[in-house]
Amino acid sequence: MLADRLWHDCRLMTMATDRTGSGPGHELGIIENGAVACQGGRIVFAGPANELPAGLDARERIGLDGRWVSPGLIDCHTHIVHGGNRAREFELRLAGASYAEIARAGGGILSTVMATRTASEDDLVAGALPRLDALLAEGITTIEVKSGYGLEPDSEVRMLRAARRLAEARPVTVVTSFLGAHAVPPEFAGDADGYIHAVCRRQLPAVAADGLADAVDGFCEGIAFSPDQMALVFDAAGALGLPVKLHAEQLSNLGGAKLAARYRALSADHLEYLDEDGVAAMAAAGTVAVLLPGAFYFLRERQAPPVTALRLAGVPIAVATDCNPGSSPLTSILLAMNMAATLFRLTVEECLCGVTRNAARALGRLREIGTLEVGKSCDLAVWNIEQPAELVYRIGFNPLHARVWRGR
Repeated sequence: MLADRLWHDCRLMTMATDRTGSGPGHELGIIENGAVACQGGRIVFAGPANELPAGLDARERIGLDGRWVSPGLIDCHTHIVHGGNRAREFELRLAGASYAEIARAGGGILSTVMATRTASEDDLVAGALPRLDALLAEGITTIEVKSGYGLEPDSEVRMLRAARRLAEARPVTVVTSFLGAHAVPPEFAGDADGYIHAVCRRQLPAVAADGLADAVDGFCEGIAFSPDQMALVFDAAGALGLPVKLHAEQLSNLGGAKLAARYRALSADHLEYLDEDGVAAMAAAGTVAVLLPGAFYFLRERQAPPVTALRLAGVPIAVATDCNPGSSPLTSILLAMNMAATLFRLTVEECLCGVTRNAARALGRLREIGTLEVGKSCDLAVWNIEQPAELVYRIGFNPLHARVWRGR
């Protein structure tokens, strides 16, 4: 076989479970003297260099001088498409106002809604590209982008079209989530039920008809929507063949994680107030726990997610930036890993698997990305490091040497 490219003289973090036995699922699959070959954007070999097939050669051979190679990183929870910013609210929080108080006073998500509704599709793309570029510079090759700042059909569609266009402007895979059930818009003030019906009957069908969403998300919280209201959205999503995920248990415990598990959601995200029943339900359903330490840090929360319980139950743990204008204006996946380790006590292995294998699982894309295995997309990150722990340990330092997306 004549492959397109062959990377050699490198150390691999394959993240592939078949190379690490039957441990708890957080192993890195390290290969000290490895090689990766791709053909047509797909991996055709990833393993020890001394196991390269005798007939395998490549048009281009790239020596990496002993550098580390991991799967391309995945940010599985972002809100990078939006209008405006919320720096003023940051000042208010510093003065003592809570996130919920700001939201009830007309700030929070609704202030971004107003800015997003007045932005054109071109404006939204132009605003998102600098945020995307910062993430790509740290090895991101797949990113999830949510809507949820339009809260009416035209604006939600415009956000999702802008998200799709990011993949035309940059070499990156963009996965989209429809988040119409993010907040109650002003025109439905005091009528959350009415708005949920509008989401199910108008917004979601319009988004699905245009093929703009890969999944459906929602915000299950006292300042947003109840489990019963989210169940209506999930029923509508299921009828359209779309998988679901949920912002759950961020500020209180409403049982959102159990609801998500009942619908076999891809993920439940935040989870600071998750209880034992929620953990058990997620474990049984295979729902990924997506931890968002940027929001925890930025909002100065005090109750951390129950990492030990998740770990013991075997719930896959992912880590993401939650990049958004109000509660996590974070555009560094490396810093998100450091925060997950320092604030939530994740191990280095959990952090690294959390932005590769488990992040892919949280997007329903594990068959395509997240590990270095034959048949998967050749998405790589090449690092100038001596050991994997450096990717979690350092703060404000980017050791990326090269980023490879679909073999290029």
